[in-house]
Amino acid sequence: MLKSASATYRFDRFTLDTADRRLRRDGEPVELSARYFDALTLLVREAGTLVSKDRFMGEVWAGVPVTDEALTQCIKSLRRALGDDAASPRVIETVPKHGYRFIAPIDTSGTFARARAKNSWSETLLLGAAGTIGGGLAGFIGGLIYGFAGAAQPLQPGLGAVSVLLVILCLTIAVALMGGAGVSFGIALARRWAKADWRWCVAGGAAGGLIVGAVVKLLGIDAFNLLFGRSPAGMTGAMEGLLIGSSVGLGTWLAYRLGDRLRRGVAVAGAAGALAGMVVPLLGGRLMGGSLDLLSRTFPESRLHFDRLGTLVGERGFGPVSQAVSGALEGGLFAGCVVGAIIIAERNMNSVSPRNERR
Repeated sequence: MLKSASATYRFDRFTLDTADRRLRRDGEPVELSARYFDALTLLVREAGTLVSKDRFMGEVWAGVPVTDEALTQCIKSLRRALGDDAASPRVIETVPKHGYRFIAPIDTSGTFARARAKNSWSETLLLGAAGTIGGGLAGFIGGLIYGFAGAAQPLQPGLGAVSVLLVILCLTIAVALMGGAGVSFGIALARRWAKADWRWCVAGGAAGGLIVGAVVKLLGIDAFNLLFGRSPAGMTGAMEGLLIGSSVGLGTWLAYRLGDRLRRGVAVAGAAGALAGMVVPLLGGRLMGGSLDLLSRTFPESRLHFDRLGTLVGERGFGPVSQAVSGALEGGLFAGCVVGAIIIAERNMNSVSPRNERR
């Protein structure tokens, strides 16, 4: 067993406790064999310094005859446990033919942990703002799709069709920004309350989506009653917000469980959001596409029509299949954009803060 002074090392979202011989990620234990734990301890203890193959053989395997393949497999397992990538390392760097180097910023004194606690509110605001921007991006993309599809005639030079596009674009961006803010700040607040335990993202996202969905529906009904004397019943609301918010929270948690990779995280979150978006109309709810179609039928004199979307899936009008397909697209796009923005913000915090603390 590797002999070293007892210490607690913190890097990325991991805590390496050499006295208790435990590695934790966001407070959750990470299983490592005794030999692999010793190899990681040696790397972390010599952070920034090349650790040669001979040192691994002498200090970790203690002279037990093993091949280079054993060390290679050890490093592969450590990278897998740490969510690292040999092609683009952020924790363990390979020095070909010589050895390995631990490159992630680390903290041994606990000062960084205290500094992160002091800055937790700023981190919460940053994560929430990042997710809000991601939601706005999803609204922009969705608004373009619905804007072109919802115009009563193909877009040509002239005010009418362009006005429809701009109105729908602004409306979808506004709703997506509010939804992104509610879900993202819910996730960020849950993360802070749970001390960076990402499992609480699901509850935080669900709560934020529920609140924003209820508020958006209430404001929408009041606005239409005030302007037109009537409002469409059944617009997207609290139930839809709860389901989509839960899917975004689940996607966030799964993204970090799978290793904090942007593309992988966006794909997993998008899949969770698409599933929730497909379930919403099956439960009698409506997302943005369904709500816009409802508006066009409530106010038939408007220039807003979505029948052409139904023809793409073989329906006459915007029927249940159209709503399920559009719901899946909306949910996947929204969840992917929000979670992608959160991952980028979290990655930047992890890479910048430790360096600042060491100055």
